[in-house]
Amino acid sequence: MSCGLGAVILIFMLVKYHVGDAPIESDLLTADIERLELQQQELQQTLAELQNTSKSEAEKIARLRAKLAFLQQTLDQKELSLDQKKAQLAALKKDISERPIARKEDLIEDDRGGEEDYLLGLKVEGRRIGVLIDSSASMTDEPLLDIIKRKNGSATEKKRGPKWQRTRKVVRWLLARVPKTSELMVVSYNTSVKPLAHANWTRVDTSSELQALYREIDALVPEGATNLQKGLQEIGRLGTTDLYLITDGLPTAGESRYASLNPFASCSSLLGKSSTISGECRVKLFRQTIKDSAPAGAKINVILLPIEGDPDAANEYWAWAASTGGMVISPALNWP
Repeated sequence: MSCGLGAVILIFMLVKYHVGDAPIESDLLTADIERLELQQQELQQTLAELQNTSKSEAEKIARLRAKLAFLQQTLDQKELSLDQKKAQLAALKKDISERPIARKEDLIEDDRGGEEDYLLGLKVEGRRIGVLIDSSASMTDEPLLDIIKRKNGSATEKKRGPKWQRTRKVVRWLLARVPKTSELMVVSYNTSVKPLAHANWTRVDTSSELQALYREIDALVPEGATNLQKGLQEIGRLGTTDLYLITDGLPTAGESRYASLNPFASCSSLLGKSSTISGECRVKLFRQTIKDSAPAGAKINVILLPIEGDPDAANEYWAWAASTGGMVISPALNWP
């Protein structure tokens, strides 16, 4: 019994009564509650942030959808406008293909084609039109060796020269586009000058007149030196307003008194002491020719055909033509 009583007393000593009054347990529970409440606040804050983010993303998506709808509407409008323009273009092409081409009546027909009125901006116009044709020996061919061969050949061989054949075609192109209201004068030059058809201004308003003029051009023989000064004096004496010069290079002869002009002291050919002329002297001769004999107030247009050994021709003719409001063209081999 003593042992049993001791055990009961031991139990009473070990078992705690009034647990709620223990301060340690209460503090732990309070700490747990506070931690849980803090976690709840953090979760609520996170949830609020996620809700705000979701709302912001939804607004962005809505704005993007609205922008996409606007762009799609704009694209639809542009596609509609493009379809309308394609239809208009197709109608315009059809109208152009069905519309007859209005052409200026050519007094001389050219069965080779090439009926364009313009060539690189060159237009045949003017009140008094002068056509000046270089008919010197160099107008037979382009290579110097071939020119020399033809120079020593017959008149028929000279006229068959490829450059001379082309020169005749160029003249024909020009004559076919002379306005009927303009007056015309055609002059060929080499060591002498030859007014063609008429020695004065004439109107070329009938095909027969131009055909007669062309027959005279066909009879010309390219030979001799190039005396541009004589040609300018002849065609400028009656008041040319627009000059069309067909040549292949700078002159080789002139009419001025070169012995009295200091720049020509070294140009023996112009002083009668040599049969050849240098490129430098040709430039001097050209400039003196223009100074002495260029038609006053005339617009100068030059059709420059190719030749070997005259590199300064293009620059000199360009400077002259540009100063008068005209132009220089060196057309392709297949024109006209």
